[in-house]
Amino acid sequence: MGKADGFLTVRRATDQLESTRQRIRHFHEFTRPLSLPQWQDQGARCMNCGIPFCHSGCPLGNLIPDFNDAVYRGQWQKASELLHQTNNFPEFTGRLCPAPCEEACVLNISEQPVAIENIEKTVADQAREHGWHKPVRGSVRTGKKVAIVGSGPAGLAAAEQLNSVGHDVTVFEKAAKPGGLLRYGIPDFKLEKQLIDKRVMLMEAAGVKFECGFEVGQKISAIDLQQAFDAVVLCAGASQKRELDVVGRRAAGVMQAMDYLCHNNQVLSGEVDLKSSHCAKDKKVIVIGGGDTGSDCVGTALRQGASSVLNFEIMPKPPAERSVAEPWPFWPMRLRTSSSHQEGGERHWSLATQSFVSDAKGRLTGLVTVEVEWCKDQGTLAPVMLPDTQKEWSCDLVLLAMGFSGADQKLAKSFGCELSARQLFMAGDSDYRLNDHGLFASGDCRRGQSLIVWAISEGRELAYQVDCYLMGHSHLPRKGQGDLPGPA
Repeated sequence: MGKADGFLTVRRATDQLESTRQRIRHFHEFTRPLSLPQWQDQGARCMNCGIPFCHSGCPLGNLIPDFNDAVYRGQWQKASELLHQTNNFPEFTGRLCPAPCEEACVLNISEQPVAIENIEKTVADQAREHGWHKPVRGSVRTGKKVAIVGSGPAGLAAAEQLNSVGHDVTVFEKAAKPGGLLRYGIPDFKLEKQLIDKRVMLMEAAGVKFECGFEVGQKISAIDLQQAFDAVVLCAGASQKRELDVVGRRAAGVMQAMDYLCHNNQVLSGEVDLKSSHCAKDKKVIVIGGGDTGSDCVGTALRQGASSVLNFEIMPKPPAERSVAEPWPFWPMRLRTSSSHQEGGERHWSLATQSFVSDAKGRLTGLVTVEVEWCKDQGTLAPVMLPDTQKEWSCDLVLLAMGFSGADQKLAKSFGCELSARQLFMAGDSDYRLNDHGLFASGDCRRGQSLIVWAISEGRELAYQVDCYLMGHSHLPRKGQGDLPGPA
């Protein structure tokens, strides 16, 4: 602990943001970092607690007090080394993670928590700027070949870990470029894609091979893939989008949020031309779903020039502060306002969509909602429609941002894998195995829709299990999985 009274003398500060008027004019990142001396002051706020609960809040078990102390002392390269011991991609998590570590920060009991996420981002950016993070390739090659299906954060983490101990790793990605939802789901204003490109370049320099535009089951069968590799890992995400099965769903103008976001990212990268059906310019937009994907749709629609944006959520409005039922250091279900929500639009809670309205040509003109109240039904909460609360809202574009319900069923069928009741791969909780013949699964396709930190954690733990399967033992680090319930 460098500065004993840092948490008393230094107030919390984070990245500064462009004004909303400026940032909705472009799709680039809009943060303006503090100076390095200012970040050193923020590192000084860490109390180096006897029991650092931030560790328990972080699924990766990042060495938070250690790298905070290094930052305070201006030892940025040391901070980077400490951070990369547990986190393969801090430049991603420092931008995208909801920071359960900060909710578990001891300082958060009575004060503002340490700005852990922003410090992590700054450390990662310093490492990239100075070239401290080098390609890691195992000096002794094992001759074992591993195929990884899917290049999201779980697949990338597993690939880097397995390559570092000498296995020959090939990542198969059905999209044109690697990154999964990091590339095709997260808007550029939250994560510029050059960061993914630079990380992939490092991995390629270390020996990892990427085969993009390569869908398993078409270019190669699952059987042939398993015969060609000593182990096959499925990190294909939870790609089944939740539907809204109500009257009028097929109206032109109602689409899945991920289709909308993916298309916009492809437009920005020059992969496709912008379709008018996927553009919000001069349209009245309604986003159904109040999570991160819904927020991303709000920010994207505003940047495309929507005339208005509404965001509907079926759940009630959360409290502004943590409730007594969710005391520190547990993750609280409280109201969170994203940067996109700050930019414009209106949020509405406790609304259920009953139907979509269209004109004679099948084009969307509106939707009908009803207010709901959440009541206990046999011990579980269920929405109850309130009488005389129907309302029709005028709109031209509706985006369904209600999350994902399970893994790719076609992929499961090609590998002969049964899915669980939640439509996920039934890989073991401890060994991540789908069978005894070198088939594994991890990430959202095994765990369910979750956070980027959980995906990286799963990829790292899976790499340990695959290495044990191939070699009988492993020197890869185990995950520092937290034991405090956090965001799913």
